[in-house]
Amino acid sequence: MTRPYIRTGNPVPPAANTPFPLRPPAPTHTITEFGSWWDHLLVRLIFSVACVAAGYHFHPFDLSKWVDAGIGFAFSVSVFLFEMRLQRASMRRLIGAAVGSILGILGAYLMGLVLAWTSIPDGSRSFLDVALLLVMTYIGLVVGASKGDMLNLQALGGLFGSERSTRRMPKVLDTSVIIDGRIADICEAHFLDGVLLIPQFVLRELQLVADSADSMKRQRGRRGLEVLQRMQRMAHLEVEIADDDFANVADVDMKLIELAKRYDGKIITNDYNLNKVASLQGIEILNVNQLANALKPVVLPGEIMRVFILREGKEYNQGVAYLDDGTMVVVDGARRMINKTVDITVTSVHQTTAGKMIFGRIDERESQNSRLAPPHNLADVPQPRPLEHPSRQSEALASGERVPRPIIPDTSNDPE
Repeated sequence: MTRPYIRTGNPVPPAANTPFPLRPPAPTHTITEFGSWWDHLLVRLIFSVACVAAGYHFHPFDLSKWVDAGIGFAFSVSVFLFEMRLQRASMRRLIGAAVGSILGILGAYLMGLVLAWTSIPDGSRSFLDVALLLVMTYIGLVVGASKGDMLNLQALGGLFGSERSTRRMPKVLDTSVIIDGRIADICEAHFLDGVLLIPQFVLRELQLVADSADSMKRQRGRRGLEVLQRMQRMAHLEVEIADDDFANVADVDMKLIELAKRYDGKIITNDYNLNKVASLQGIEILNVNQLANALKPVVLPGEIMRVFILREGKEYNQGVAYLDDGTMVVVDGARRMINKTVDITVTSVHQTTAGKMIFGRIDERESQNSRLAPPHNLADVPQPRPLEHPSRQSEALASGERVPRPIIPDTSNDPE
């Protein structure tokens, strides 16, 4: 079998005996664009030489020229470190830091105008102006960068909407989904990635469950802690503990909603009520139960499926079976088939609040096969009773006993 030849700019197709299409030939010359490692190294080298030359020529600190040149080189290294740190920052953090620093500079300028009308000496006032400028700029930079994740860049018309970042939509985990345990399997299958946010109050609730006097609750709480440890070891996830707490909110569900609003995240839960309340407040919900229901196999009426009849149904002559995903299957006429594997024909499928229910009946071919089949071995065929002795036959007739009629006639006394 040969793959079809896909034209990639070469008008000559490959030979007929070539099993796979040949790769297009590599271009004779490659066009290099700016942005490679060597380009960055060259730019940084030029910047370092410029800083060293400026320090050597101007010697601004009234030190020797070589010391000032060393200070210029140290300044260039600090600029490179700051640049590498900025490259790892997201666009939201950069915008937040820029806006915060500008507001800090504006606030320092206004405070400087106020200080100019005071009777503070010029030297002290100059020191206060510089100190206020540095402090306000630093505070604005740090606070703006930390709160930059709360910005909605898509409101600017999609100007920054193409930026891909896993930190923009953190997922807040509820206690129910941690105890459930299936979230670890979903994350291990790479259906979830990025930042998983675990609030501190959820950890406290999980610890209370793990320390419960009830053995069942204690086991479920310990399993939840093991699930968190398993998720922390996954390389594609960032499991973070959120120290945010809301003292004026007593309910844990409302705290989860407020935390999701603060970080512009989603809530992963199995709680039906939390799902509805959060949806009403505009919070996106990832429900593991809804995911499990969506992944159940689609069964149509008329299909043939094989099930194991586990128990008797509520109605007369019904049997109940379960699929691997827990879907209940009600089979008519399967009461006699308990603890047996049978083929059934699906008659209808009903979707309920608890999940999906499948109704069916015993397949006609199954019922035909369940009847007594004719034996295939001659040893299984019932053999006729041997012809009894004539004297025994006469005695039986005299006593009124009915002698069975032989199936195979006796030909030993027939004349030849």
